[in-house]
Amino acid sequence: MKKSLGAKTILYPTPVFIVGTYDKAGKPNAMNVAWGGLCCSSPPSVAISLRKATYTYGNIVERKAFTINIPSENYVKEADYFGIASGGSEDKFSATKLTPVKSDIVDAPYIKEFPLILECKLKHTIEIGLHTQFIGEIMDVKVEESVLGEDGAIDVEKVLPFFYAPEIRAYYGVGKFLGKAFSIGKQFKGK
Repeated sequence: MKKSLGAKTILYPTPVFIVGTYDKAGKPNAMNVAWGGLCCSSPPSVAISLRKATYTYGNIVERKAFTINIPSENYVKEADYFGIASGGSEDKFSATKLTPVKSDIVDAPYIKEFPLILECKLKHTIEIGLHTQFIGEIMDVKVEESVLGEDGAIDVEKVLPFFYAPEIRAYYGVGKFLGKAFSIGKQFKGK
């Protein structure tokens, strides 16, 4: 039997995106954003949703660009800090000792120590309610070579991303391999 929980922001898994931006003065900032995901394959695009009160909101509006930085489990404390401190009053990079790198493609920094980066140009802004959705066209994906498999594809078990459990405010690592997508379900085709 299913129990109704009402209208809530619960979805699993909820990715942990660290959004990199520059402010008006060119100071790099990073913010932990859980409301986001891929939203289009052509052009390749990602969507994130932010409250107007956040420092990153103003940075994206000003610079028309952002990066999505995927941290490994080794950086869960830094990622959490990026969500509880404001870039308006704290230098998050100095506090965490992580390294902002100026993108040569978009007007936003990415985080050197994180294994997977999406460099995005702002394409659309959609007012939803409490949050505003920013849709960024992915201009480039950067990945540490150490997280690539023998076939040259990204190996999720080497990236070690983690996700956010919104209702209980907790982080979890990625689980075990279950099977190949668009393959394991073929047994049901034609039945």
